Amino acid sequence: MIFLHHSCDGQLFAGPGTDHGTNCLYSSQPNGGGLRALLEQSGYHVHEAGYGWRTGHATHIFDWLPKFRTQMVDVLHCDQQGVRYADARPNQVVMFKSCYPNNGFVSAGTPPENPAGPELPVSNAKAADTALLHEFRKCPNVLFVCVTAPPLAPKSPLQPFWKQLARKVFDRAHTLVRSGPMKRNFNHWLSNANGWLEGYPLPQVAVFDSYVILTGDGASDFSVYPTGDGYDSHPNRAFVPFLNQAVRRVCLAD
Repeated sequence: MIFLHHSCDGQLFAGPGTDHGTNCLYSSQPNGGGLRALLEQSGYHVHEAGYGWRTGHATHIFDWLPKFRTQMVDVLHCDQQGVRYADARPNQVVMFKSCYPNNGFVSAGTPPENPAGPELPVSNAKAADTALLHEFRKCPNVLFVCVTAPPLAPKSPLQPFWKQLARKVFDRAHTLVRSGPMKRNFNHWLSNANGWLEGYPLPQVAVFDSYVILTGDGASDFSVYPTGDGYDSHPNRAFVPFLNQAVRRVCLAD
């Protein structure tokens, strides 16, 4: 399996420790979740790509469609970062996730939707992900796992006192609160059986809803597991049983 991700999931994959690593591929982190080790214990051969290399660099919502449309061969044969497998074997599981800024929705949106963005109303994000299914259908023997973007931290980043007096700080905090129902709407659509995958005929696309887990099963519109005293959106594991179920559904393993 290959996981295309940035910093939050580098932290989730890493074990606890202080050897940070580079380009989001960490051997250990102070808040490491240990997911790589858990997956390996369950029989997965784990490969990753993050910052700094073409395969893993761009992970915003509007980056996935051009990436899978033009780089699918690179993704399926990526060992780690920009290194390809020495033989012809492909990755059988492709996990991909956008990072928390992709929950900063600006509006519900109005027609016509634009799957290329770059504006981030909910309607454009839905159009972008809907267009992805055409690319996934070309690879019926590959399991694609979309991991929802983690929620934002409940507190705005600390600012110098003079900036705290400025209206734009108030406006940003107000925007964060206003975006809450839109974030919930999009992630519910993405993970709900009557949403993104409704009518999709193949079993090889799945969604792991990290957003709802990190909001306390929907108790909040913001992360209930923030770091940095509530200002940092990087969170800190409920994934392996989900992936095993999805793999069996696609008949990639017994």
